[in-house]
Amino acid sequence: MSETEERAAVVAEARRWIGTPYHNCADLRGVGVDCGMLIVRVFVDTGLCAPFDPRPYPPDWHLHRSDERYLGFVFDRCAEVEEPRPGDILVFRYGRCYSHGGIVTAATPLSIVHAFWPAGIVIEETLSRNAQLADPARRRRAFSYWR
Repeated sequence: MSETEERAAVVAEARRWIGTPYHNCADLRGVGVDCGMLIVRVFVDTGLCAPFDPRPYPPDWHLHRSDERYLGFVFDRCAEVEEPRPGDILVFRYGRCYSHGGIVTAATPLSIVHAFWPAGIVIEETLSRNAQLADPARRRRAFSYWR
């Protein structure tokens, strides 16, 4: 499969999760998932990553620790990029470290699929329409499996 086909498969798989309820540490499409496990499931289920499981983790770990636990499993498999493309991963700083992420579905306007706790479900949205994620204090970073 070409990179273009792999990226399209990642976006398609991420979109299959839209509407799944938010549930910490869950990873069952249609039943429950959090933002980290959504990324894991999409990349594992498309066959791009070998199965792995970063759980367990408490729902508020990012408020009490400075270790970049979330970035750990992204760094191990991806490289940071300046301009995200569909299929890449965006991560956002919440609390004391990077602790939220989603899968890029469009570069212009920049859009992601993510399990967003305030929404209570997996959604696809344009970042400029989400005041929390558009906040410069979130210091977003982009990572690509293909770099």
